[in-house]
Amino acid sequence: MTERNFSGIVVRTTGSWYEVLSEGERFACRIRGKLRLKGVRSTSPVVVGDEVHCLTDERGDHLIVDVAPRRNYVIRRASNLSKESHIIAANIDRALLLVTLRQPATPLEFVDRFLVTCEAYKIPVVILLSKADLQEEEAVAAFRSVYEPIGYRVERVSAETGEGIETVRELLAGRTTLLSGHSGVGKSTLVQQIDPSLDIRTGEISDSHRKGRHTTTFSTMYPLAGGGAVIDTPGIKGFGLIDIDQAELWHYFPEMMRCGRGCRFYNCTHTHEPGCAVLEAITAGTISEARYESYLKMRNDDEKYR
Repeated sequence: MTERNFSGIVVRTTGSWYEVLSEGERFACRIRGKLRLKGVRSTSPVVVGDEVHCLTDERGDHLIVDVAPRRNYVIRRASNLSKESHIIAANIDRALLLVTLRQPATPLEFVDRFLVTCEAYKIPVVILLSKADLQEEEAVAAFRSVYEPIGYRVERVSAETGEGIETVRELLAGRTTLLSGHSGVGKSTLVQQIDPSLDIRTGEISDSHRKGRHTTTFSTMYPLAGGGAVIDTPGIKGFGLIDIDQAELWHYFPEMMRCGRGCRFYNCTHTHEPGCAVLEAITAGTISEARYESYLKMRNDDEKYR
């Protein structure tokens, strides 16, 4: 067998093998040894969404030999202490963040950490309030009052009743979309509602702790019947920030960016300085105290969010 070259997109990773889609055909690939030695300080140098160049060698093995530069990616601090970062997916047109206010409740700090990361890498986000049939109207209204005024679109969805499913289909059409969220928010169930032909495993909420069980083990990109593709990711328990300078963190809070230019000092940290426009806005109630608390916790990131 003679060697041949081909290019494609990584649609699934399993730790040591990578499924590459090229001209409608799928190939199970490994990373060529040289690529592993480039000093990438990540849990994996190749992720779902990567555009890769591959080689089929004389033995018929498919090898990834190069990765094209990424337009963007979503990254978090790795839970593996020997590594620095975990890139969830790359080359994304939009992210849909699924949030539940109960059964189980998504911590708002998790929401804010995800939004900050997407702001840093210029990935538009739409927040989906999942399991809408189980959420209390008062809690939904309170959530909207925090995130919609600062520019985030919030949509209600329910795989049980079908509410919002058509809206999500419209959001997905013709785009590569990352679908993410805390464990147990119903990502895989929602994807199956959007395109029933997809074979995605789902699971129930653990009765013992009312926490979500992980039903997606590895990130996977699914081409959609209506065009575009959705990347389903494993449920995430924590979202530690990485590669974001502490002094620039506030730049990724849109509401702080809008009023921060009015601070007395150009290098204001928005924590204690006199004449801080951000602190004044919090006192006036025009910036959410919960969002500001998230900002302070991110500034003082600790081992908990590894």
